[in-house]
Order: sequence, then structure tokens, then C-alpha cells
Amino acid sequence: MKNSVKLKGRMKSYLQSSLYLGFLLIAVDVLIYFIDYRAGLVLTCFIIFYLAIILSLMFYNKPIIVNELISFATQYGQIQRRLLRDLDLPHALLDESGKIIWTNIAFERAVNKDRGYRKSITSLFPSLTRDKLPGNTDENEIELEVDYEESNYLAKLKKISLKEMAENSDIIEAKGYDGYLIALYLFDETALRIALQEVDDQSLAVGLIYLDNYEEALESVEEVRRSLLIALIDRKVNKYIAALDGICKKMEKDKYLVVMRKKAITVLQENRFDLLEDVKTVNIGNEMAVTISIGVGLNGLSYAQNYEFARNAIDLALGRGGDQAVMKMPENVMYYGGKSQQVEKSTRVKARVKAHALKEIISIKDEIYVMGHRMGDTDSFGAAVGIYRIAKTLGKQAHIVLNDITASMQPMVEMFRNNGDYEDDMIVNSTQALEMIGNNAVLVVVDVNKPSITECPELLRHCKSIVVFDHHRQGSEVIENATLSYIEAYASSTCEMVSEILQYISDTLRIKSEEADCLYAGIMIDTNNFMTKTGVRTFEAAAFLRRSGADVTRVHKMFRDDAEEYKAKADAVSQAEIYRQSYAITICRGENVQSPTVIGAQAANELLNIKGVKASFVLTAYNGVIYVSARSIDEVNVQLVMERMGGGGHLNVAGCQLDGSLETGIATVKGTLDTMIEEGELS
Repeated sequence: MKNSVKLKGRMKSYLQSSLYLGFLLIAVDVLIYFIDYRAGLVLTCFIIFYLAIILSLMFYNKPIIVNELISFATQYGQIQRRLLRDLDLPHALLDESGKIIWTNIAFERAVNKDRGYRKSITSLFPSLTRDKLPGNTDENEIELEVDYEESNYLAKLKKISLKEMAENSDIIEAKGYDGYLIALYLFDETALRIALQEVDDQSLAVGLIYLDNYEEALESVEEVRRSLLIALIDRKVNKYIAALDGICKKMEKDKYLVVMRKKAITVLQENRFDLLEDVKTVNIGNEMAVTISIGVGLNGLSYAQNYEFARNAIDLALGRGGDQAVMKMPENVMYYGGKSQQVEKSTRVKARVKAHALKEIISIKDEIYVMGHRMGDTDSFGAAVGIYRIAKTLGKQAHIVLNDITASMQPMVEMFRNNGDYEDDMIVNSTQALEMIGNNAVLVVVDVNKPSITECPELLRHCKSIVVFDHHRQGSEVIENATLSYIEAYASSTCEMVSEILQYISDTLRIKSEEADCLYAGIMIDTNNFMTKTGVRTFEAAAFLRRSGADVTRVHKMFRDDAEEYKAKADAVSQAEIYRQSYAITICRGENVQSPTVIGAQAANELLNIKGVKASFVLTAYNGVIYVSARSIDEVNVQLVMERMGGGGHLNVAGCQLDGSLETGIATVKGTLDTMIEEGELS
């Protein structure tokens, strides 16, 4: 076999150089024959002897030279292979499917496997799946972070095409062949990541702690013991923060500034901000437990930005009802706690201040536009009517933006249409509002603080002056840059808030019976006939509306169910499933009713009358969207559940919207409940 090997190139030319010299001697010999015949003859004999020796040596030495060349090449290849085997950088070759076909010593040492390990790379690095390998993506070279046991690696994978090798091969048919290998290199970044994590852990986070019910708690204890209550609260807060190696500074009587390392925030998260519950244990005879709100800002580009994040977070916590912690980062917002109902404020000072601020804003504007949320309800429309009356009292043009009129709102809307006491353009749709709105207009948003679900989000971008009135607990999505924002989570309804404001606008303000009916209806519906979220100020607002001409009987008649609606509600209640012995889940079909979502909400209220039910969830399909109505009494914060599903609301009343089928929606609700129970958010 070795004798059949033929040399070529420079090696062949080098071995044949002696033969080429023989040809040169022959030419010289021919010239000598012309000079001297005898001398030419002698040289001819020498040339024949020379060529004979050269040819014999060539044929004799060729196998030896070939053997030596093959031996050298083998040894050279072995050296290269040995160098790759001994390379300190972990290196492996994979086939197209990701199966390991060769490894070096460093790789075997890194993954604690022997030389013969030939399984898929995914068995070592689960995140390194086949679809992420070069060849399955558009890139021929990729980088991924992978972990193995306690080590962290940067994996570099490069596609090595075998097409050219196949085309030049004598044993492989190159036609249509496009095979490749994958070279894998592992760069150990464990120490680097530990160092980066340590630096990140040492970065500072800023926190704000506010006492929610400072004044109310003090009033519930004897005057001589108030200083003791304050001292115990201070001690509790300071001791807790000191245990986390943080600094706590009291800024005001009910406000604290906290600075701590980011590492401490992780501890707070693991303990789910148990300071919220610890403070409640302070009791020296006070009838009311003290609750706190915590706002934390971190991961900002500067300390100033972290402080701004903390301020935004504490505003969110207070806007959501207090008794909870909010963490704000550049990318997202996280919520903890918020399981208790916010204590109603007995004073109406804030309402008076907001009323005067609203009056000043409206006084300098030419026209006022009022809108609520999509699929408006009695609370949003009633509040809009109240703001309309304020604008008219101040001599301004006013319009209520309303697109779809649901069956529940129809009786209320009809009171203003074809009524000589009101302009024809009192109620306009979104298109009309966008065409009519001028540069000197103010937009008042009622019963909603999420821009995406307002009646006309485009109006928010057209108006420079925006006012927000809402009673829902705030989420991460809020209307920004509002000139005036009045959000009270303790309020039963936006109609209650507007009713209070009406009393401070002007002494000459007089609301008409139709307007009083709308405001009263909003309070009545949102409180489920004054059964939920009803405080002293709720009844005071209802009394004011009653004195202003609201007819209770007339309002009740407006919201009586017809036969089909009652049957749909009864069917939803009868088909309810009691999940985990505590959560009622059902579907409201409502094919023959005008407002199935309203019926679904009513069914959710009815399910709370079942003994042992902590919360109810009713799913209704309407216009291709699944609406979820969630209700509870006091044991479950349904707002937290709905926020997990992209919605929101109150502690006891919340909802969300889902895509897909009703069956998928039920599975989503159950899955969310299961997750929250496992995480300890629900019991």
C-alpha cells in the first residue's frame, strides 16, 4: 500500500533533482563529442553509471522516505491532538444533534465525566437545548450563559462546516453533503459572577416607611399613653432595620427614611416584609392596630434615582390602600402584603382641599371633558355627571365621553337624552370628543387610573391638563403627569368622592334630581346596596344626595332584573364549583341578556352568601373577551389575585379580562389560586 503512494509537489521535485542533473550531463556530453570523440565516450560511460545509481537509489529510498513522511505526519497529528487534549480551556466537539463526540481533559474535569461520555450536551447543561445550537439558528457562532452544579460558564459554540472536506474526500460522496460539527468552548466565569454579585449586593437601596393611620391610632388610646405608643413603634421599626445592617432616620412624626444594602432587600423579600405584621403587634390598649406602608427603590442609575423610585413606590402603596410594601425598579414593580382593608378617614379635609384645587383648574379652562373606563358602569357615569354639574355651575362647557352604553346604564343615560334641561352634546363619543376638543381644555378621568382601559386613551395625549378621581387601588400602570390626582382606596365609590367634592365647590351649587339619582345609584351598586365597603362617609354622602332630590325607590326600580337576567344569574350560581373548599368558580352564560358582565358581577356577589366561601370568581364571555368578576368578604384580597392575571380593583371587589375560551379562563383562575396558595399569599 505504501508503494502505491505517490509523492507530489515540492517533495517530488526535491527527490528528482539528481535525475534532472543527469539530463544536464547528457547535454554536456553531446557537446564534448564535437570536441573529442574519446572524451565524449568516457563521459557517456560515466553518465550511464550515474543514472543507474540515481534510479536505483530513487526506487530503493522512495518507500523509506514515504514511511518517514507518514511517521512524521502521524507524530505531528498526535502532537496537535495532544495539545488539544491538554488545553486548559474546556473544549468539546458536538455533532449536528448536540451529541458529544470528543472532549478534552479540561472539559471532562469541568463536568466530572470520563473520556467516553457521549450523551447529548443538554444532559449536562439543560438550558443548552438543541434549538439553541448553531445550525438551528441564523447565526454560526453564539454565546450562552450556562451553569453546572455550582459553577457558572460562558459557553461559546461555533459551527464548523465539513462541506469542503467532503468535496475533497476520496471516500465520501460530496454531492448534496452539507454536514457540520459544533465546537464548544467553556469559559469559567464563576469568580467573576461572584464578584459582580457581591458588588451588586453592596449597592444601596432607599426605602420610605409611612404610618398609615397614625392620627387614628393615637386617638384610640389614652392621651398619657400616646408617647409610649409612638416610642414602641419607633423601637420596632428601628430595631428591625438595624438587624438588616440598615440606617433608619425619622423624618416626620409618621415618616421614616431607610437606607440599606441591596442584599438586605433580598432578606425582606424572603420574609415577605414581615415588618408589616410586626408593627401591628404593638398594643398598649389602643383599639386600632397601627399599619405601615413601605416603598423601596433600587437598581437605579444613581442614589437620587433610587430615592425617586422609593417615592413612587410609597405613593403606589398608599394609593393601593396602605398596609403593604411596594418595590420599584427600572423594569418592574413588585407588591407585598395589602391583605387588610384600609381604615376610613373620618375627616373630610382632603376632600375640601381637592375640591378647591379642582375649582381653580376648571375656572381657567374653556371646556371640560369627563370620561370613565371602557364598558362604563353606574359609578363611572354617576361620577361623570357630578363633574358635569360642577363645570356647569362654574359656567363652563362640559361633555361626557361615552361610547358603549350597557343595559345597566341605559336607564340613567335616558334621563338626560331628549331632556330640555341638558344640551344635546352633553354625551359624546370618542370620535366626536377628539374633533371638538380645543387647546384650553381639561380632561377629568373618573373611576379609573389605568390609561389603557379608559374610554378614550387618545384624549390623554391631547390634553395637557388632566384630573384623576378614582377609588381603586393603584397598580403599576397609572395616568402620569396628572395636574390633580385624588385617589382614595378606602372610598366605597367614585360617586361618594364626587358627592363630597360637590359640597365644597360653591354655596350656590344645586344638583338636580336626575344627577342626584345617578350619584346615589353609583354608591348603591358599588356597595352592593350598602353591604360592602360602607363607612360613615358613605352614608353621609348618601344623605347629602337624598337631601338633593335622590329618590331611593326610583333608583331601585331602575336596576331591577328582568326574567332572563335573573335566570342567567341563578344558573351561574347553581353551576358553581367550590374549589379547594373555599373558592367559588362558575361561568355566566347570559346569551339572552344585554349586559352579561353585570349579571356575572351580581352572581359573584350572590356566591359570597354560601357558607365557607372566601372568594368568588365568575367568568363571562362578551364580545370575544372573557371578563372575570372577583368578590370576597374579608379573608381574601381578590385584587392581588386579579393583578396576577393582568387586572386589578379593590381588596374585596376586582376583575380582569382574559383571551381564549371559558374553559381556559377557569384553568387560569385555578392555576393562579394554586400558585398563590403555594407561595403563602392565600390560605
